[in-house]
Amino acid sequence: MSSVIWYLYEFARKTWVEGFADAKSKPDIAEKPERFRDFPEVVKELCIGCGACTLSCPSPHAIKLVREEDSEESEGLVYPVINNRACIRCGFCAEVCPTEPKALRCGENHLIREEFNIIPSKRQYLVDDFLCIKCKKCMKSCPVDAIEEIDNKIHVNQSKCIVCGDCLEACPVKGAMKGVFIDNLEDQKAVIRLVVNTLEKFIESKEEELQELPLNKLLKLELPLSEIWDKAIAILPDEEIAFEIMENATDRLKINIITWDDSKCTQCRLCVDECPTGAISYNKENNTVKRDSDKCLRCSNCYQTCPFCVVRYFVAKFLLEEVDGEWKILITLKESQLVNS
Repeated sequence: MSSVIWYLYEFARKTWVEGFADAKSKPDIAEKPERFRDFPEVVKELCIGCGACTLSCPSPHAIKLVREEDSEESEGLVYPVINNRACIRCGFCAEVCPTEPKALRCGENHLIREEFNIIPSKRQYLVDDFLCIKCKKCMKSCPVDAIEEIDNKIHVNQSKCIVCGDCLEACPVKGAMKGVFIDNLEDQKAVIRLVVNTLEKFIESKEEELQELPLNKLLKLELPLSEIWDKAIAILPDEEIAFEIMENATDRLKINIITWDDSKCTQCRLCVDECPTGAISYNKENNTVKRDSDKCLRCSNCYQTCPFCVVRYFVAKFLLEEVDGEWKILITLKESQLVNS
């Protein structure tokens, strides 16, 4: 009975009644902190329509790009639209937005530093300074000024790059701007080794044709890509990456080829001492000089040393092209212009 009276007394207190009638939350609970991550806010006038936000979004149908109708004065703006029913407020879209100030905002925590502005992509664009002719067409085509000239070299600022590929299309020199893949590096190396080793064995199998090749003449060969495609895909299952790795490898690849005509050898052994890897050896028992192709660096020392033309030295170049509906590695071989003693 006493407990009931105590409860009635508490409910009848003036302070309790006032608190019940005029209940308020504490300010730090009711007010949003500055770091609160709300639904993204779009400032469409700042948007460049790169699509980085749509690529980064992990929630289906939460964000899409739209384009307004053109007017007589200007083209319609392209900008993202947020579907709040699908948006999970992860903030990835604001993180990858490359504009400054950002076209997408969802809280102070997403005014992040440049070095963390990472767009989800398996590519990264790099300039090959050896091939670059400094025409600066890539710089003019870049919508976010991510390509800069530093110390007379063209450089891609990865923290600004939105991986749109405009620079690759604008570059007039094949291979000067490269869209390299940043994942599966070991698998990429294995595919390159597969290509190089296959081409070396294929060319070495044509030694008779090389021996008969007249000076200053070209030998042209073709290797169907299908002969190594299945092995490449077994190493790197992503077909897009595997194909592009092989294309990039053949664009720059040069292979030196050594042929050895035993019938011309007089066993003078000058080449034996000149070989830096011990690939050429002399057998006293049968008085023969042999070359081990597995140890050979194809450095041309033997070619330049031999006075009897036992050794011939060729340079092979490659190009991956589609011929009659089939992808082939086109091979061109020509005897080196090095002076033979």
